[in-house]
Amino acid sequence: MQNFGPFVSKYGVENLGIKNAETVYWNLTTSMLYEQILRRREGHIVHLGPISVTTGDHTGRSPNDKFTAKEPTSENDIWWGSVNRPIPQERFDSLMRRMIAYTQNRDIFVFDGYVGTDPRYRMPVRIINEYAWHNMFARNMFVREHDPEKLANHVPEFTVIDLPRFHAEPSFDGTNSPTFILIDFSKRLVLIGGSEYAGEIKKSIFTAMNFYLPRRGVLSMHCSANYGKDKDDVALFFGLSGTGKTTLSNDTSRTLIGDDEHGWSDDGVFNFEGGCYAKVIRLDPEGEPEIYETTRRFGTILENVIYDSNTRRVDLNDGSLTENTRSSYPITHIPNADPGGMGGHPKNVLFLTADAFGVLPPISRLTPAQAMYHFLSGYTAKVAGTERGVTEPKPNFSACFGAPFMPLHPGEYAKLLGEKIEKHDVKVWLVNTGWTGGPHGVGSRMKLGYTRKMVTAVLNGDLDDVETAEEPFFGLHIPKHVEGVPDEVLDPRGTWADKAAYDAQASKLVDMFIANFKQFENGVTEEIRQAGPKK
Repeated sequence: MQNFGPFVSKYGVENLGIKNAETVYWNLTTSMLYEQILRRREGHIVHLGPISVTTGDHTGRSPNDKFTAKEPTSENDIWWGSVNRPIPQERFDSLMRRMIAYTQNRDIFVFDGYVGTDPRYRMPVRIINEYAWHNMFARNMFVREHDPEKLANHVPEFTVIDLPRFHAEPSFDGTNSPTFILIDFSKRLVLIGGSEYAGEIKKSIFTAMNFYLPRRGVLSMHCSANYGKDKDDVALFFGLSGTGKTTLSNDTSRTLIGDDEHGWSDDGVFNFEGGCYAKVIRLDPEGEPEIYETTRRFGTILENVIYDSNTRRVDLNDGSLTENTRSSYPITHIPNADPGGMGGHPKNVLFLTADAFGVLPPISRLTPAQAMYHFLSGYTAKVAGTERGVTEPKPNFSACFGAPFMPLHPGEYAKLLGEKIEKHDVKVWLVNTGWTGGPHGVGSRMKLGYTRKMVTAVLNGDLDDVETAEEPFFGLHIPKHVEGVPDEVLDPRGTWADKAAYDAQASKLVDMFIANFKQFENGVTEEIRQAGPKK
């Protein structure tokens, strides 16, 4: 086994038991990784320099293939259930031994860096990949270390072994399929096999941060963040994929902290990542110019984006492989991003939802109790292509707007959020980027231009003291006027031609909220229980 690369760590892969790999490529630069990707025929260079790759059968996450090792150090802390499903530690160990054996006489790639921009809370990580382009993805998405001496002495506190061509045997390993994403908190290790979708790497590390940080009083959040004229004017955008976190946080008038994962400590907000992972299907160069430009840059990875084989020009409107086309790029590709990835305490928190029913208003102010209710509910619609098997939007409740990545009970994250909202007098808003004028298939998606104007009004403080009307089903407080947005758009019922159909649809959604929240009722105050919709 030989080591190759500009920055080889003294803490080698032998510490995991990897002893007979062919060549271990350490911390290659982006240009070096381009060469490896092309030499191994893993991808192609397209117009103006991005690398284009495809991910095979897996064009999104595989939540049904994710398991957590049941072991004594974490067993009593995990919120076991449909999200955090156990797998015996001995089966984890068995898969790990076979994965280590699989690396014999094969080349592997190692990235050493961090998750977390705040030195007080960041975690040293190591990502071990079978594919060069997956290693470039890790280089894009995590925080890089540029000091050669520190890289030489890098010791990871958490490691991911990612071998897409290695498959489990479900009948023997106890997995749902040949694909698996396994996490063991006692070993501080993630095993990924059978999937070429690179998003599994970043979300497994996010899961680890969601386990460790709350114990240190830091709220880990599935949100994007930016700030205005100074770092004390921070806004957070919570929401699942497809609700607009990346799009709305990329605002030319504000500075981007990060687009997906953050921590909120006693000192303020900090980014977990060093890059962005944006959806690019039907990307509008006028409405989302910063993200669009990343699809035309060296160092960007385009996943499942169709291109012309003769001209190498990409077609961002072509979803023939998946609706979940993605662009992975370092945050420095965004001109108004803060590479330091840190800001003060938020002034505004926005919960984003893509309501497939067309019921919720496009903007509403939440009371503190309503904020806790909707944070725990985490309602949105799963957007086509974000997960395997999802071909149309469908209703989805995801606690804390990120349940698939939350190993602890949602109440722990909600408690931290509530304390921080109260301490820093934060205003909370619910923003529906989904359907208006009817449900999916009848109505239309809310215009991005309108949503941007509403968000801008929130961040400028223009809606702090405006007259509102209380919506009858959820008790939400809807501004009667937002500059630049037709008044009729603000009232969801008024956008429906058939008002009786709206009432029936709203009642249906109310029932869904009530049924979902029963799992949290015993762990929240009466005030929060009463903050939900009424029958």
